[in-house]
Amino acid sequence: MSDPTVATATPDAATARKMLVLATVGFALCFWAWALLAPLAVTLREELGLTSLEQSLVVATPVLVGSLGRIPVGALTDRLGAKVMFPAVAGIAILPVLFLAFFGTSLAALLIGGFFLGIAGTSFAVGVPFVNAWHPPSKRGAALGLFGMGNGGTAVAAFSTLPLAGLLGRSAPFILVAILLASYAVLAWFTLRTPPGRPRAGGANWLRAAAHTLAQPVAIKLALLYAISFGGFVAFSVYLPTYLVNNFGMDKGGASFRMAGFVVVSVVARPIGGWLCDRYSKTKVLAILLVATGAFALLATVVGAGTIDLALEPVGTVAFLGMAAGLGAGAGAVFALVAALVEPERVGAVTGVVGAAGGLGGFVPPLLMGVIYDSFGSYTLGLLLLAIVAVAGGLYALVGFRKELAAHHG
Repeated sequence: MSDPTVATATPDAATARKMLVLATVGFALCFWAWALLAPLAVTLREELGLTSLEQSLVVATPVLVGSLGRIPVGALTDRLGAKVMFPAVAGIAILPVLFLAFFGTSLAALLIGGFFLGIAGTSFAVGVPFVNAWHPPSKRGAALGLFGMGNGGTAVAAFSTLPLAGLLGRSAPFILVAILLASYAVLAWFTLRTPPGRPRAGGANWLRAAAHTLAQPVAIKLALLYAISFGGFVAFSVYLPTYLVNNFGMDKGGASFRMAGFVVVSVVARPIGGWLCDRYSKTKVLAILLVATGAFALLATVVGAGTIDLALEPVGTVAFLGMAAGLGAGAGAVFALVAALVEPERVGAVTGVVGAAGGLGGFVPPLLMGVIYDSFGSYTLGLLLLAIVAVAGGLYALVGFRKELAAHHG
């Protein structure tokens, strides 16, 4: 039917918490799958003789597909709900995971498998409208931030992929993730509940709804800032091992461990950003976080360039962990703004657009870093560009939403 369907019941807090946990677990498992290739990037480069650009492309391809796929998946979630979409995304992602487990032994196979592995990355656009609908406006920033901790699936991939591959063979981490995805798809189908009062998008089909969302100024503005915050997180969470190996001669195990640390700090910071936005000016919180990220990126630039005698430890560690905290909290702040400025029945579609921009923001920097390193033998320019973009994004956050905030409060 074309009429929206709206129930009258109010979500109870206990069920809302349960749904938040289930959604976060599903998101984490899908992100674990989405990030499986990144820890193997250096190994694959050595075994297959890949160039820096080819290595970056293998890592970035799932990011690109997972990003663009969020647009239709977010619009579909507004219509079908997470009870349908979470099992669907988790179930479909099993196929490329198993393909990579048994056939990922060439550049072509890695690119094909990575392309379809990107489906797992669309799970973000399923969970945000679901969690948003289960919580009142005063708690949505913190709730969405907690859901965003599902990004920690990337850390699980970083910690576990190389040890499992070394102990049980290259296929082991992929097979394990496939089993977990299948288990979650069944669990989600039987335990996820539709939020009482969830507005369902009616009328236009999902494709038209997605196209309409792309034309909305507020969606584009939010997308720009999420491309900086979450995009920066994705870029460095997947590329940091390569950076540390190439720039500092670190061993692969140590580099993957530090990548996991970067992800953990960013994941823990994300609900803090949402929590701060529930209590203070959302745009000011976001601006401060992005400017601070830019400052830490500038410090990382100085350490990486080696022009000043600053060691990777502890100064470089402080710089990268500071970036991780700023980017993670900033991503949480962006979705606090989504919850505040977007009508509930459009949250899925807007999340798709904003999430796509975040993923694309993570797709471009690894490729750019590979090109910069191949051209100059250094990553200094890439880090400097991040510092500039982060500060510019912080300044834009202060002035870019005045019209929307005035309309919202008016």
